[in-house]
Amino acid sequence: MKISALILTKDEEEMIDDCLKQLSFADQIIVLDQNSRDKTVGIARKYTKDIFETKEEGFDKNRNTLAKMAKGDWLLYVDADERLNETLVKEIKTAIYEDKYAAYYFPRKNIILGKWLRHTGFWPDYVPRLFRGTNLVKWYGKVHESPQITGNFGYFKMPLSHFTAQSMSKMLNKSIKWAKIEAELSLKDKHPQVTILKVVKGMLFEFINRYFVKKGFLDGTVGLIESIYQAYHKAMVLTYLWELQTHDE
Repeated sequence: MKISALILTKDEEEMIDDCLKQLSFADQIIVLDQNSRDKTVGIARKYTKDIFETKEEGFDKNRNTLAKMAKGDWLLYVDADERLNETLVKEIKTAIYEDKYAAYYFPRKNIILGKWLRHTGFWPDYVPRLFRGTNLVKWYGKVHESPQITGNFGYFKMPLSHFTAQSMSKMLNKSIKWAKIEAELSLKDKHPQVTILKVVKGMLFEFINRYFVKKGFLDGTVGLIESIYQAYHKAMVLTYLWELQTHDE
């Protein structure tokens, strides 16, 4: 059984080298780059010739494109900021050999501002990453994409490490980009009219949910920062949506 490792990239020069280096066990590595302006593509060429470029930004469409390009029996999706240790690689190989399930979820350790958040709604954060190619029907969802498969999911014990949000500036830049997309999708879904009260309530609910209900306070200073940040992101989405609704009238 052959494995195709599939990676989407966008300005990942700081992360892509270590990402591709860890995938040497795969039979094929495919990189689909979304118009990077840095050295991402050049670095990727050290590890694979299967590098393609796209102007499409929808995660679901690009993951589907990667699946069509793959030659392996099994498809392993890895983000540039995700890391697999040797124990997890062995677990992947064992799962493929035993062939019990059509696809697998990985628990994911989210490392934010240098700290693994065990609370704040970020653990175990199961993500679907490994699929038998013939059982993956498609991905859907532009931002928070999900897979449609035939068959059943299995669950790995060893987690992926996710080195996301390593600085406040990167966190804020990410919010500016994705809040707009989330607002546009909400507008298409005919979200009720946004008011200032809904923005305030949305922020408060998000903070209370992250910091108290999901015990972000147990993650210390970073748990507090992340809870505030998630509340801020919620406010951005609703504010962008209000702007779109106002201009759409």
